[in-house]
Amino acid sequence: MTTMRAKMTVQSVTRSSYAEELKFGAEYSNNKEDNSYSEATPSGSISLTITNKALHGKFNPGDKFYVDFTPVAD
Repeated sequence: MTTMRAKMTVQSVTRSSYAEELKFGAEYSNNKEDNSYSEATPSGSISLTITNKALHGKFNPGDKFYVDFTPVAD
């Protein structure tokens, strides 16, 4: 099974009364951990819209998160 872990940084948060749009960018630096996936994938971005009110305000620009890509067995 192929898996990958990337470290992503919140680049922007657009808030409204009903949703938050989050934009993440791949973390890339001289840090070995940050670059462990980047030999094949040196850049990346993710955009999410969150309507779950319990999560509003939990993500802020500059926050860093691990994103794990693991295949789903159907």
